[in-house]
Amino acid sequence: MGTPLGDFVRAKRDSIQPDELGIPDHGRRRSPGLRRTDVAVRAGISVEYLTRIEQGRDRNPSVAVVNALADALSLDPAERNHLRYLAKISGGECVAHTRPAPPRREVRPSVLETLRLLEPGIALVTNRLGDVLAHTGGYAWLMDGTGLLETGAPNLTRYVFTDPRARTFFADWDDIADQQAFDLWLGPSVENSEWFTAELAPLAGPDFTRRMNRHMVPKRGVLRLNHPTAHELRFHRETLELSADAQQLVVHLPADEETARSVEQHRHESFRHRPFGRLRAVT
Repeated sequence: MGTPLGDFVRAKRDSIQPDELGIPDHGRRRSPGLRRTDVAVRAGISVEYLTRIEQGRDRNPSVAVVNALADALSLDPAERNHLRYLAKISGGECVAHTRPAPPRREVRPSVLETLRLLEPGIALVTNRLGDVLAHTGGYAWLMDGTGLLETGAPNLTRYVFTDPRARTFFADWDDIADQQAFDLWLGPSVENSEWFTAELAPLAGPDFTRRMNRHMVPKRGVLRLNHPTAHELRFHRETLELSADAQQLVVHLPADEETARSVEQHRHESFRHRPFGRLRAVT
């Protein structure tokens, strides 16, 4: 049985063409990408050891070996962090036999006050599982009519993969799906991620499972939304990590003038009808 670490190394090896790393191509290959020999030589390890890592038979490579593999595969900083994380959970973490405690849903008062100061801007507090834990009135406006906030415990990951409206709402649905699936690897705890993934997989189907097992670090560009009551809206997302809480504060900022005008129009409407905003903590 493989491990997330082995799956990632193998998937990354298969995705790299020899000429990208200046490796001579010595004829036809049985599979795409780099040969194990190519990677092993660059990393300074044996082919047999690399095979054991990829097949999950060696779950405890040293830090030096992990760094050597990162160099051999020419990983970027985000991919290097993911490789280190997978090495940690593959080597020491065990799947819990009982359902783990759910991740913390409470949002600290100081974080809620920060959200309040952002009103009527577009911001939310979430975690890597995709739980929407608190949000501003601006975020409620942005998501109005999409279905995301219609449940008692809204979850962005579940919404993306199981609500048909998400494929229309997110103009770049494939990219968003990749981001949400990848973030599950960084969930509040390994056990929480595994339980959530096991519950979501039967509902989301093979497309979700494929993205989870691909281990491709997603690119996070401009968020494009087909808003039900407006033109296409485009946002930059700024994320503040709340490490002590395993949560994130995400702020959406207009990425073009047309989006800025729509947001400004909403801001005027918000202040006219409810001067102090509509901050909501989801319990």
